Amino acid sequence: MPELPEVETVRRGLEPVLVGSRFQEVEQRREGLRFPFPKQFVRRLVGMEVTRLERRAKYLLAYLTSGEVLAMHLGMSGRFLIEDRQGASKSDRFANGGGGDPRHDHVIFRMSNGAVIRYNDARRFGFMTLASGATLDQHKLFRGLGVEPLSEAFTPEYLNSAARNKSQSLKSFLMDQKIIAGLGNIYVCESLYQAGLSPRRKASTLATASGRPGKRVPKLVSAIVSVLENAVRAGGSTLRDHRQTDGSLGYFQHCFAVYGRAGLACQKKACQGTVQRIVQNGRSTFFCPRCQK
Repeated sequence: MPELPEVETVRRGLEPVLVGSRFQEVEQRREGLRFPFPKQFVRRLVGMEVTRLERRAKYLLAYLTSGEVLAMHLGMSGRFLIEDRQGASKSDRFANGGGGDPRHDHVIFRMSNGAVIRYNDARRFGFMTLASGATLDQHKLFRGLGVEPLSEAFTPEYLNSAARNKSQSLKSFLMDQKIIAGLGNIYVCESLYQAGLSPRRKASTLATASGRPGKRVPKLVSAIVSVLENAVRAGGSTLRDHRQTDGSLGYFQHCFAVYGRAGLACQKKACQGTVQRIVQNGRSTFFCPRCQK
């Protein structure tokens, strides 16, 4: 499933063609994806201008002049692909990336600026819904989400407070969307490696009795921010189905230090350890037991 860097990459690809443009025509080719489309989905979109495009956790949020927000989730295999009116890609890299089987084009947006945006989803695990922008924070999809890890609210003080009295593993703690929104398996593994912390460690061991962050917490916050920012710059990671809006591939997977590298040598020169794979809460965890404590 695309994680925060992949969704942010898609947001940046869509922003230039969505923001300031109106939905001139919307083609809905099925009743629903993971969930049914909202009632009168097409009618509520046509004629509306997108005033801004944001990301919250793993959701894309298109704010409309109607006051509603088009919330979109990519699921496992969803992708947006941008073309002009004649069907030509907006990027020269599109042909190399591949545009997906057109049989899986479930929604097509034709914008007033001439852009054609296809939502392609072979597995149909993605979804779209419309919600009130004024009460979006109270919507069932968003009201329980934690802080954004690339926001100013994600501080050592916040993480220290959240970890206090948490008996779960550090890996599980960091993947809890109620604590940190949008952080997933790949980037948790990479962040813990960069911070030198074991995924098996209890989350509560990060916190201090005084309430002030110990030395581990700022290091972990810095590692998470660094890993996510580098991944966004790289266009995300291409695992299974994720591609950018022009069809091209992200390449952060070529920078993985531990994820998917079980049995290989730790990349830290002084370590001489071997990357291991364990299963935590049904998910693969990759780490170096020698240098992650």
